Amino acid sequence: MRSRERLAIAVRRPDGGIELKREPVHPIFRSRWARMPFVRGLLMLWDSLGVGISALTYSANVAAGEEILASGPAMWATVILSLVIGLGIFFALPALVAYALERFIHTSWESNFLEGLVRLGLFLLYLVLIGKVPDIQRVFAYHGAEHKAINAYEAGEPLTVERIRHYSTQHPRCGTGFLLIVVIVSVFVFGFLGRPPILLRLASRLLFLPLIAAISYELMRLAAAHPANWLARGLLKPALALQGLTTRPPSDDMLEVSLAALSAILPEVMERDEAERQSSRTDGSRDTQIASS
Repeated sequence: MRSRERLAIAVRRPDGGIELKREPVHPIFRSRWARMPFVRGLLMLWDSLGVGISALTYSANVAAGEEILASGPAMWATVILSLVIGLGIFFALPALVAYALERFIHTSWESNFLEGLVRLGLFLLYLVLIGKVPDIQRVFAYHGAEHKAINAYEAGEPLTVERIRHYSTQHPRCGTGFLLIVVIVSVFVFGFLGRPPILLRLASRLLFLPLIAAISYELMRLAAAHPANWLARGLLKPALALQGLTTRPPSDDMLEVSLAALSAILPEVMERDEAERQSSRTDGSRDTQIASS
């Protein structure tokens, strides 16, 4: 669990206890840049990537009772390799498929729409396939536990296993929904680029990715802040539905872990919310976010 000020990671130990790790959020993610539209989306994306990899590594080491996974340069080398593979599969491959079918396509918009469909299909196939791996199913169940805890907190519910159990495993600020919005926004952004030669087309997919991510983050944030708006509902509905692939119903012991992580950051969150209310600057929304989404 992550707030503006602090990160907390809770892990179930082999002996049944819960180990808790707390650390402050890097100053850049608490600076004015982190509140600047479009820039904040890129910062949050990078922060979530780092936090997610770090948390998974830490949890695996705690579960094993020793440090079995690398950290530092070795870990980031793995992350970079994974990013390269991901960009190749989800951005370069759809562009190559669309380019190979150019003779059957009449307009640049049709070409980019086809590329978007291929990208979406690969993304869904990836989620379905990894969802069949037992270890990933457990990760997805913890993902559902995180969402239940956050939903209960935002509803003002007492934070006990019994009271949060019936809450949804879906949440509008989930990273899964963000990735779906990225796919949708990419169709429109790339549509304005026409049908350039293949090398330029591949380069544009990489160069415009930060812009697409920034726009997608602002759209997700706007939709989450106005759930009653019909446009926001139209954007959030498929994003929430997609979370059916990345969450699972959690067990009670998983809910206990999610509550331990949330409780570790709540004092600071509540102090900040109270300060914002007193200064009449609150926007009525809470800022606790799911880092591992």
